Amino acid sequence: MPDRAPEPVDRQLPTDEARDLISLVRDIARREIAPKAAEEEDAGRFPRELFTLLSESGLLGLPYDAEYGGGDQPYEVYLQVLEELAAVRLTVGLGVSVHTLASYALAAFGAKEQQAEYLPAMLGGGLLGAYCLSEPSSGSDAASLRTRAVRDGDDWVITGTKAWITHGGIADFYTVMARTGEEGSRGISAFLVPGDAEGLGAAVPEKKMGMKGSPTAQVHLDGVRVPDARRIGEEGQGFAIALSALDGGRLGIAACAIGLAQAALDEALGYATERRQFGKPIADFQGLRFMLADMATQIEAGRALYLAAARLRDAGRPFAKQAAMAKLHCTDTAMRVTTDAVQVLGGYGYTADFPAERLMREAKVLQIVEGTNQIQRMVIARHLAGPETR
Repeated sequence: MPDRAPEPVDRQLPTDEARDLISLVRDIARREIAPKAAEEEDAGRFPRELFTLLSESGLLGLPYDAEYGGGDQPYEVYLQVLEELAAVRLTVGLGVSVHTLASYALAAFGAKEQQAEYLPAMLGGGLLGAYCLSEPSSGSDAASLRTRAVRDGDDWVITGTKAWITHGGIADFYTVMARTGEEGSRGISAFLVPGDAEGLGAAVPEKKMGMKGSPTAQVHLDGVRVPDARRIGEEGQGFAIALSALDGGRLGIAACAIGLAQAALDEALGYATERRQFGKPIADFQGLRFMLADMATQIEAGRALYLAAARLRDAGRPFAKQAAMAKLHCTDTAMRVTTDAVQVLGGYGYTADFPAERLMREAKVLQIVEGTNQIQRMVIARHLAGPETR
């Protein structure tokens, strides 16, 4: 391992409170996350105790109202927290992003009574959430989902299977999109389902290329009974809620991708300045210097892109196009930079003795989750040229 300690990212933060928050996150990352990250990922162990610590530290509800236990932080600050966490361990950074995504429907569309009853525990009570939109037969075409909720008196009975669910089987609550009416996007509603609901279960977690410490599993709902008081928003509003959530979630993925890429650059730079060949550090060779320069430039561009989108969101302005652009660019950057980091380390980069190979494996999934990068290109093109002709 390189002995050279990486320089912390020089961040432009809006307040002293935000600077203190980043310092807290870096301290937790250094003391609590980094020492066991590689070992636990290799063993496929999910660090639930870390999420309890993050909750106790006020880091699981940062962009939400303090009235309900949130941190009242702008998105530009929350995303930089995600970046710091993901740079140390993607399972943690992505886990916080998914929890925030799962909490969004209730925080943004729930009735005041629902928010007062459920949000404090979700945002600061040690609970962990999951977001359930995709299904085995409906991924990119999410509006074709088949999970159905049928009204039975004051309850809804939900039956179906959700797929690719981060925290599937270990979450304390699930935000579930289910069909309550007609086919297509207008017949979908959103529900807050407790993790211990009767009839709710999870399959064995998927065996993944990377992020082995983060469980991804199918979630089965076999006649799960949920009171109407746990329906979020109006009947038929669920798909609009889901898309609104994904706009913010894509920025979370973008920030995690830049954190991962920054970690790979730090690893490559540390190695290149210490590894000597032909009597000098390999960082002196122009071929590698240019690689490092390109890696750093791509990362800075990605960081600027996701922060620009976040500031639009914070200002209450449309940001869906910019969120898709950020997700696309930042995750493609993470794939390029981690691949280049492996190349800089040469044979050592291909071994598990160095983190570069793990970072490269983890980067791939970021081009897929919360809308593949092909879907992001479709979203961007629709904003530019309008819907496709049929």
